[in-house]
Amino acid sequence: MTLENPGCGIRWEILAGIGKIESGHANGGQVTANGDVQPRIVGPALNGNGFASIGDSDGGRWDGDTVWDRAVGPMQFIPGTWKTFGADGNGDSIVDPHNVFDATLAAAQYLCASGGNLADEAQLRAALFRYNPSTTYVDNVMAWIRAYDNGSGYVTETPGPGAAGPPLPPPSSDAPNPSGSPSPTPTPTPPPG
Repeated sequence: MTLENPGCGIRWEILAGIGKIESGHANGGQVTANGDVQPRIVGPALNGNGFASIGDSDGGRWDGDTVWDRAVGPMQFIPGTWKTFGADGNGDSIVDPHNVFDATLAAAQYLCASGGNLADEAQLRAALFRYNPSTTYVDNVMAWIRAYDNGSGYVTETPGPGAAGPPLPPPSSDAPNPSGSPSPTPTPTPPPG
């Protein structure tokens, strides 16, 4: 991305900050050699109960739910957003939100899509807010970006695939209400400092 869109100002620390908050770096680096997250990361049903109300947009392809959407993968893409920004980051001709390389490239493209310069803190904060419209989320990601910038953050200590894990969650039994706006996902505590 830095070669394709140098004016965007994307850098690894930004993507690492998002990855830390969204999935704890793919559950501590539990990925296969080609970048597939194992086990897959699937968020709660976006059924309006504590989260946004977003009806199914992918027929359950990525999240296993044909009633509600769920954020998926290490960068927690909503399937409808993945349709627009999904990318092949590892060159295998498969565009998969459950692949850390694909999801990270897609996140970079999403952040750069507005045309801003992420080297400017105000523009970076605005891009992060578009990614997840929560001031707390933005503050937590910014704290991790600063931690990576100054060398006090860590990515993961034990990378490698985890156990296959349980199957995808069962579809929701209640009907979607497509109205409403996204609401923030719960976020971990920012790093000390």
